[in-house]
Amino acid sequence: MIQRPGTSTLTQVFVRKLFQFYQQEASKLRAQIGNLQNSNRNMLGESLGSLSVRDLKNLESRLERGISKIRSKKVLNELLFAEVEFMQKREVDLHNNNQYLRAKVSLSLFLCASHVYGCMIAENERAQQQMTLMPGNSDYELLPPQPFEARNYLQINGLQLNDHYSRQDHTSLQLV
Repeated sequence: MIQRPGTSTLTQVFVRKLFQFYQQEASKLRAQIGNLQNSNRNMLGESLGSLSVRDLKNLESRLERGISKIRSKKVLNELLFAEVEFMQKREVDLHNNNQYLRAKVSLSLFLCASHVYGCMIAENERAQQQMTLMPGNSDYELLPPQPFEARNYLQINGLQLNDHYSRQDHTSLQLV
């Protein structure tokens, strides 16, 4: 491999600078970790003897802010739990009301169907009486009453047209 003159010195300089950068970053991170550990100890009430009055006041205000945040979250959680409980009770009430209304609708449909069935029976009886009172043959034949089926609320007609005629007096037309 052919090297250019001065390449190795450039690489060495680059590696040295990179090494120094990472050493500085590592020392900054160690210092930051140390500060956070001291801060946590101070928050727990440890190692307070070395703090100044100003640092103690700052620590006190940070603790008070933390406590107020905790209290507000606690109140919010209590409100949310109360709301969830209220909604669960409301769900049960709505379910019960729904069941009651379904039963009421079913009863109304049953009563309506019973009334329609009664009206159909009365209409059939009237039609039978009229048929017995009518003289001779008619163009309609009386069907026997059909049983009521819940899925068929209405019968269309109790009377049907006779397919066979009793009279054969039709005159035929002839074209001349």
